[in-house]
Amino acid sequence: MKQRSLSDPGRPPPGAGALESNGAARAAERPEPRSRPRDGLRIFVLDTNVLMHDPTAIFRFEEHDVYLPMVVLEELDAHKKGMSEASRNVRQVSRFLDDMMRDVTKEQIDRGLALPSGYSGNHGKRPSSGKLFFQTRQLSSALPQSLPGQGNDNAILAQTLALQNEKQDARVILVSKDINLRIKAAVLGVHAEDYYSDKTLEDSDVLYSGVTALPPDFWEQHGQGMRSWKDGERTFYEITGPAVREWQPNQGVYEDSPQGIEGVVRRLSGDTAVIELMRDHRNDRHNVWGITARNREQNFALNLLMDPEIDFVTVLGPAGTGKTLLALAAGLMQTLESNRFVEIIMTRVTIPLGEDIGFLPGTEEEKMEPWMGALMDNLEVLMGGQEGGNWGRAATNDLLRNRIKIRSLNFMRGRTFLNRFLILDEAQNLTPKQMKALVTRAGPGTKLACLGNVAQIDTPYLTETTSGLTYAVNRFRGWPHSGHVTLVRGERSRLADFASDML
Repeated sequence: MKQRSLSDPGRPPPGAGALESNGAARAAERPEPRSRPRDGLRIFVLDTNVLMHDPTAIFRFEEHDVYLPMVVLEELDAHKKGMSEASRNVRQVSRFLDDMMRDVTKEQIDRGLALPSGYSGNHGKRPSSGKLFFQTRQLSSALPQSLPGQGNDNAILAQTLALQNEKQDARVILVSKDINLRIKAAVLGVHAEDYYSDKTLEDSDVLYSGVTALPPDFWEQHGQGMRSWKDGERTFYEITGPAVREWQPNQGVYEDSPQGIEGVVRRLSGDTAVIELMRDHRNDRHNVWGITARNREQNFALNLLMDPEIDFVTVLGPAGTGKTLLALAAGLMQTLESNRFVEIIMTRVTIPLGEDIGFLPGTEEEKMEPWMGALMDNLEVLMGGQEGGNWGRAATNDLLRNRIKIRSLNFMRGRTFLNRFLILDEAQNLTPKQMKALVTRAGPGTKLACLGNVAQIDTPYLTETTSGLTYAVNRFRGWPHSGHVTLVRGERSRLADFASDML
């Protein structure tokens, strides 16, 4: 994970590229505020919000230097108290800096502290070799009259301008997640960038969809030497050919024709793959708790959710595609019918759509109920076909409520769930760190279904490419006990489908 200047055309020098995932990063070029130094040395001035967003940011610039103005340290000190994610990140930054400051002299601080390896989480990329500089003296730089006042943003701009004038042999770059600060910096001729090193992907359009169509000439190229066999009700095909190299474990493959096959990739070995035909949940005989799939992607999602060999399922899709309904139906089927799980646990991030309504009385479950309207709505759908009239439906609903627990994410740390079907709704609002904390709660026999729509992110500083849901999809891709599918067709109503496309 590394940061580079987006205005550098062409290929960046080694170690100076922006975060790259599945290929070189591409971005629109901006005009150069000044000529590039011949030696390629860069100094990155970090804004406070970068460290509050990613506490390991100081280790992600590889051979380039990092500069922290004194006002940034003051802002970190002001935000260290509290139980929010930002406050925890601030305290982690303080611990990192404290480790680096042990047994160092004032002369060493003036010369710059070597950035240690092992903190950045670069997953095999080369470690940091740059230096960390603190503001040890007041640099003389007068801001223009158009920027009056003594605000912290203006103080950071003043220090960056002074550093730019003093370090003529280096390129000084201000890194901030504050859009307005980057605009003011550009007006003053200071090169400013967003923080890119937390991106899982360069573009959300290349996010793994979990399903791929077979080309029209697939069987001509791959049908020779094909083997097939049955194991009970399951049908398998062993196929060899060049297209297999692009597949992933538990990926859905299909022929785009009425009589074409639909299968799941079970095993991969070089150019050879074993495909298992999907169970057709669009047929009433194979309904899941009374629910049948309405399209190919929903059918594939139900196959993943019902598969006992898959422990982690991610389902993406816009509003109305059936994410929560499918997960809840699969959970009820495996909890009440096959007794594979003890109970269903539902949770979600509690971020309001509008103004917060304030204090909520009651127990943890009662406080979470206003956030679980999706659960109640889907239970009504699942209970709609029950016999016995209103009394029968009420009794069944009480039974289900005893097997479905609602839990808050705030109290997940330290817990272990055994033999549970865990549904995480609105997972796009989690950071990668929060996603890791939740997934690691799963104990033996637990299955986790993460549902979300990356186009509806409400958490500050999170985007489609930095969301914890995108992070999980990309990291779990290729693991033989995980599966992913992106739902594309809305099935809620024609009004919801039209609004989703046009608004």
